[in-house]
Amino acid sequence: MPILGLAPSTAPIQPVHFDIEKVIRPNILALHPYRCARDDYQEGILLDANENALGHSIPRSSHQIQQDLSSTLDSDLNRYPDPSHDGIKSRIASLRSLPGKDHVFLGVGSDEVIDLLMRICVAPVTEKILITPPTYGMYSVCAQVNDIGLVRCNLNLSGSEGEGGEHGRFSLLVDNIKATVLADPSIKLIFLCSPGNPTGTLISLTAVKAILDYEPFKGIVVVDEAYIDFASEGASAVSLIKDYANLCVMQTLSKSFGLAAIRLGIALAQPPLIQVLSNTKAPYNISTPSAQLALAALSKEAVQNMRLKCQTLVESRKQLQKSLESLSALGVGDVIGGNDANFLVVPILNKETRLPDNVRANALYAELAENKGVVVRFRGKEPGCEGCLRITVGTTEENEMLLQQLQSTLNDY
Repeated sequence: MPILGLAPSTAPIQPVHFDIEKVIRPNILALHPYRCARDDYQEGILLDANENALGHSIPRSSHQIQQDLSSTLDSDLNRYPDPSHDGIKSRIASLRSLPGKDHVFLGVGSDEVIDLLMRICVAPVTEKILITPPTYGMYSVCAQVNDIGLVRCNLNLSGSEGEGGEHGRFSLLVDNIKATVLADPSIKLIFLCSPGNPTGTLISLTAVKAILDYEPFKGIVVVDEAYIDFASEGASAVSLIKDYANLCVMQTLSKSFGLAAIRLGIALAQPPLIQVLSNTKAPYNISTPSAQLALAALSKEAVQNMRLKCQTLVESRKQLQKSLESLSALGVGDVIGGNDANFLVVPILNKETRLPDNVRANALYAELAENKGVVVRFRGKEPGCEGCLRITVGTTEENEMLLQQLQSTLNDY
């Protein structure tokens, strides 16, 4: 089996008795890695990766914060970083109304948390995780890397757009999940993305509790809340942690805090699971510069700035949705999903049939990125997302340029 991403070589291999493909584990050779937004396009108006278009919220005017940050190069960078970062954990615990730092784990992005949860909970080959497509792609990538099984229970793909709550489009099909875990006791983790990526839809706390309370399931429910600060107040599953030892909530500083570059992910759970994660992680996983930026971002002033920027993006999301609806005659369908994140998912329709059209959507995506300087994300291959583009909410100027170029391009495709 060739190594994915490496061009074939005719050069002789030395020594002749060595074959790397016989050394690498078969599940790794077969792995299709997670495709990042930046793998495709790195320039232009970047509305493809759900980043915070308004930037980070660390106040530039705060003398104390600037003093702390300016001392980064004066820090003992020749020394290993603090392995625990209790100051950051305490601020996160306070922000999320948890008892203390023993309820908080820090990872190199949420991806490290995902990988660690699989390594500590799921035995390779013999045990499995459950995911609910359409959902974040790293769950399945990490499962293959760790050589564990993957079970899919789709979200509700057919709920009408007018419905909400437990029965709307992209809601959780609780009975399907219960039946699946009852039939397969090897499932150890259930990953729920809320608000979902790429759906933008919240999973109700009622649905989450129904899984947590389901006695036949002996594993852990993991709720990925990367976009939770863009949703309504009281939507977070963190409020359930005090009552459920079988719950882990993941959050991040990448989205609402606008700090994707520092790669800081968060796990929130009762102390026993947090301690096992801490026992298993690499000794110095969070760097000193990242920690200093995170601490500044969690100051009271910075958190207030973050919330104001989230409000601005939510208002911009509503306006962008209205503007997209005005392009319906050109083949832009109604926005789908719950719209609880900092992006929208919109189907591109066939000019004649008025049905979602993957070919047209993909062509539009490529034309916008390669010739119009606007990069969105094609998501048409995800279940329930045929013909869809996912569009991150940008600045006012970016949204205007998107709409201008989208309208122009739709006339030609």
